[in-house]
Amino acid sequence: MIEFLRGKVADLGLNRICIDVNGVGYVVSISETTASLMPSVGEEVKIYTYMSVREDGVSLYGFPAYDDLEIFKLLISVSGVGPKGALAVLSCLPPDDLRFAILSGDSKAIAKAPGIGKKTAERVIIDLKDKISAEDTVRGVLESSGNAAAVPEGAREEAAEALVALGYSSADAFRAVKEAAAALGGETDTDTLLKAALKVIV
Repeated sequence: MIEFLRGKVADLGLNRICIDVNGVGYVVSISETTASLMPSVGEEVKIYTYMSVREDGVSLYGFPAYDDLEIFKLLISVSGVGPKGALAVLSCLPPDDLRFAILSGDSKAIAKAPGIGKKTAERVIIDLKDKISAEDTVRGVLESSGNAAAVPEGAREEAAEALVALGYSSADAFRAVKEAAAALGGETDTDTLLKAALKVIV
């Protein structure tokens, strides 16, 4: 198993990248989102990989972060979703957006991926909903959201819990808190954050 590759970008396309590792060129299939994050030809890159071994050959699939690789593995564990289908989903939905779609039961968002029909999208939600933590998802998003990171974690969690208690889904509550926290920025209390989140969620 190849955990990751580190080398220079030899060639880059919309859905593939060739990485020169000490004179050996590795062709890796990637999503359009990943392609947009890759450096220019000649520059160094590190990419996490998943190796698929099938009767018709061996293929490598690449991801810019380990988190992307983990969500890819979850996707291909769903019946009817192969590596290419999983990449198509990740081209339409970044990992955190995909998690939100799964948690909120948004099969339409998942079905936008080429080759992923309505039934397959619904199966993704059914199979993966219990394997994804809403709390961990929003925490990861908030921590990487600029101004939102300045809002105390306790305030974010309390505001989200209050929204859930009011009848909103966990996914909607966390999304609203994320947007409100990013808009407020700086230090704020739970009440202020909750009021701002309610304006977002309504």
